[in-house]
Amino acid sequence: MARAEDKLAELVRHVVAAFEPKIAVRLWSGERLGPETGPVLSLNDPAAIAGLAVRPNIATAVGLWMSKAIDIENGTIFDLAAARSDIRTNQALKRIDKLKIAGALPALYGLSRKARRTGPASGADATASGSSKAAIQFHYDVSNDFYRLFLDSRMLYSCGYFDGWHEDIDKAQFDKLDMICRKLRLKQGERFLDIGCGWGALLIHAAENYGVTGQGVTLSQAQFDLARQRIAEKGLEDRITVELKPFEELNGRFDKVASIGMFEHVGWDKHDTYFKAVRKLLEPGGLYLHHAITRPAKETDQKFRKGTKEYQAIIRYIFPGAELDHIGHSAQFLEKHRFEVHDVENWREHYARTCRLWHDRLLARFDDAAALAGEERARLWLLYLAGVSLGFERGGLLIYQTLASKRAKGPSGLPPTRRDLYR
Repeated sequence: MARAEDKLAELVRHVVAAFEPKIAVRLWSGERLGPETGPVLSLNDPAAIAGLAVRPNIATAVGLWMSKAIDIENGTIFDLAAARSDIRTNQALKRIDKLKIAGALPALYGLSRKARRTGPASGADATASGSSKAAIQFHYDVSNDFYRLFLDSRMLYSCGYFDGWHEDIDKAQFDKLDMICRKLRLKQGERFLDIGCGWGALLIHAAENYGVTGQGVTLSQAQFDLARQRIAEKGLEDRITVELKPFEELNGRFDKVASIGMFEHVGWDKHDTYFKAVRKLLEPGGLYLHHAITRPAKETDQKFRKGTKEYQAIIRYIFPGAELDHIGHSAQFLEKHRFEVHDVENWREHYARTCRLWHDRLLARFDDAAALAGEERARLWLLYLAGVSLGFERGGLLIYQTLASKRAKGPSGLPPTRRDLYR
């Protein structure tokens, strides 16, 4: 075993020298490679690191992070991401001696067998429908107390809206709620539906500030229970109803409909079903606000749906069964189902900021998070929030608010400009 660990240490030194990282690397033996100050990437378990050498993929790396075989000292995942080497990956790979790797593989394989026996759980079934009750509860029913650790006081688990790059998550989420209501032109007495209503914040805001009668739907038992409690505490039970059911089972007609961060769970193959349902529920001339994460389009939808390895890892560990579309697809399906698209607004940088604040708030209360959800799952959420923030920051993830109306002949009834939205 000692011989295998020596072989691994020699290989790590070789790879670090090839990449010349701007962050230090500490081996399980305590040996430090690279800069003498600043954040440190700690490689704590030689068996697990050997597993990464044998199976160098995202799933293996995520498992190592969850089990603390890999950790970061004196810094965060953002520091690791910022410490990119000046050496391009292709150049660094050319510096690596392939014979050295081949010679070390037998020893590494034997060492890695221990990691295979003791590795962390791989997450939920990624083949399940993203809008299934099981998939939704896997993500959202960690516990309400867990989400309270990092969300705002209203517990909004979707992109905030910043009128400047401040750190007040409560203000950003209030401003988001009000922007949604203004875009929908909510008026006293209108019937408003929130598909995927979460813990009820938008419904409560709309009822209190715009005088609507609201209905919400969710598949999360934890969200449903807290939403009803909050509605009762506000004395709004006669004006807001929340149901625990899939969107396909909704009935009634509504003047305005919003879907905020729910569409990602529907899945590509159910998009026709979804937009048919929204159209059926919306009154003639009614407005629909579609708020959803997307990815940049590719040459073909087949290539697009395959996604990156990082995207597949998020689906496997965090959002089982979920599937993002691209903004062209969203607009195409809205028009296909006889909606008129009036406005499309990109909130990419707003979500990068939101997820960064969530990460920092969760990190500040990490011990509480570990007590509630277990250390591995708490570490997974930190990795997820940081990764998503970086994805939005770098443009691999996008988010759009799209305002559409149920198409009809004649005037739309909307103002001639958007000026009043940005007062």
